Amino acid sequence: MTAVNGGFFITFEGGEGAGKSTQARRLAERLRAMGRAVTLTREPGGSVGAEAIRALLVRGEADRWSPVSETLLMYAARRDHIERTIAPALDRGEVVICDRFLDSTRAYQGAGGGAPTSLISALEQTVVGDVRPDLTLVFDLAVDTGLARAVARGDGEARFESKGRDFHERLRAAYLAIVAAEPGRCGLIDANGDQNTVEARVWAAVEPRLTEARGG
Repeated sequence: MTAVNGGFFITFEGGEGAGKSTQARRLAERLRAMGRAVTLTREPGGSVGAEAIRALLVRGEADRWSPVSETLLMYAARRDHIERTIAPALDRGEVVICDRFLDSTRAYQGAGGGAPTSLISALEQTVVGDVRPDLTLVFDLAVDTGLARAVARGDGEARFESKGRDFHERLRAAYLAIVAAEPGRCGLIDANGDQNTVEARVWAAVEPRLTEARGG
């Protein structure tokens, strides 16, 4: 969905420790320096109600919620986030950069956890509707490297990190499948390298799409 007022919706996706949150901040700073209005947000979270639900999802034991319960919580948070943050910013003509969105549910609760695809698809249709990303960047990194980075980060939100290596391998495979299935929307970012190197890869993927959206 590109808003009629010129908004542009970018989502950053990937497994744990891939560095997407840092790159989302860097992209927001770059665009603001160029004079663009930017809303930088995240999931789960991004609105007062959604942040309250986030606390339930990212803390506690790995088996705190079943995959179906997780999916329902994610979509409750996502609806509030869309209504209160994403849709209003797009209507104002802003660039919205979101750290995770619907592909995370497909990967984490679906491929990783085994929640039914039919449930996720139905919730996407009902809850997300036409608020779809214009561009999704998937940050790809070896699972062991990503988990080591995430553990070193130590931010206290380690529930998903604790789900085991096999879970995270399923996530990586799911993200690669999403990119292959939707090449018009998705771009694959090699998350190896220092932050400046990865930032250059992100900009190379974003800049032509923003230029095209603005009519050249």
